[in-house]
Amino acid sequence: MIYSRDRHEPLTAAAWDGGRARSAIEQIVRLTEAGCSAQGLWQSHPLDSNKADPAYMLYAGSCGVIWALRYLETQGAARRVNNYRPHVPGLLDPNRKDMGDAGVSPFASYLMGDTSILMLDYWLDPADETADAVAGLVRANLDHPSRELMWGSPGTLLAALFMHWRTGEDRWAQLYRETARTLWSQLEWSQDDSCHYWTQDMYGKHSSYIDAVHGFAGTASPLILGRQLLGEAEWERWRQCITNTIRRNAERDGMLVNWRAHLSSARDGPKLVQYCHGAPGFVVCLGDLPDDSLDDLLEGAAQLTWLAGPLRKGSNLCHGTGGNGYAFLKLFRRTGDEMWLQRARAFAMHGIAQTEHALAAYGRSRFSLWTGDPGFAIYLWDCIREGDRFPTVDVFFD
Repeated sequence: MIYSRDRHEPLTAAAWDGGRARSAIEQIVRLTEAGCSAQGLWQSHPLDSNKADPAYMLYAGSCGVIWALRYLETQGAARRVNNYRPHVPGLLDPNRKDMGDAGVSPFASYLMGDTSILMLDYWLDPADETADAVAGLVRANLDHPSRELMWGSPGTLLAALFMHWRTGEDRWAQLYRETARTLWSQLEWSQDDSCHYWTQDMYGKHSSYIDAVHGFAGTASPLILGRQLLGEAEWERWRQCITNTIRRNAERDGMLVNWRAHLSSARDGPKLVQYCHGAPGFVVCLGDLPDDSLDDLLEGAAQLTWLAGPLRKGSNLCHGTGGNGYAFLKLFRRTGDEMWLQRARAFAMHGIAQTEHALAAYGRSRFSLWTGDPGFAIYLWDCIREGDRFPTVDVFFD
């Protein structure tokens, strides 16, 4: 089964309206700022948590909301009213406790932990000691057993790359190379599938994910983005490894392409079509590959994303309409074909309607970067300006 139809809904027929997109961004920013507490925190949405307490991390907490507001402002999409800088350092300890830590020891997870909070702090106030703390987290995460973007060293590989781009300092390039080489040493070989993969020790079980958030494609992304920090021979080894694993595991239905969540899944089993698991995430993660060796698969995956239609889960980035739309923006930049921009904008208009419907249904916005409205606002801005940088995966600093 190439995808599960019941997870998607028909696309609305609304024509692209850049003015409406700008108004939606303005409303999201206004409601987000109005929803902030005096402590610089936002309550979790019922779709994100069964409790209304604040969350703190980049993925779906106050760190991510502050990052989104800052990013939108630096890109010219919106103006902030409030100053959130004083609240950022205070996110560390409660986030550790919220993640199950005693609250005293740092943990390096990029999407969920200290690394991104400190990077946001560095963006707002570039202190040397903050950068040193980030470097320590990258090194401490080298052997994390999850080996994926959310918790493991692929996430801190990405952090090292962003810090190198920001500062130009060689220590970040060295940390990037050390992390990449550690990941290379941890690769395993599947005799059944004739490809390399990583095992993830995560959430109390061992997995072999190959998708965007927890798997092989998500790890390939920072390796592709940072390939110039690797030698030509080293990058060529990675290129062959990445393209072989992606091609070996692609499943076709005519011209349509998708991938199962992990190697142990049945090849003909049901598959998702969303950023975190499924075709759109592969397009986003592999869309900067510097050759055409996977172009047929990327186009087939984007065609499937269009055929499947918007996700019923809403407009968000991780498993919603906005995240899927980034696959079209990637292919527009990659091919120059206006069709992909038109499709991205069609998803944007549908996502605006989804956001408005959710606001009416719940009486409140969804304050989250990856799963809520601020992340979708960034997608709208990229549809306006024809950008394709997926938030905190392709870009962190302005």
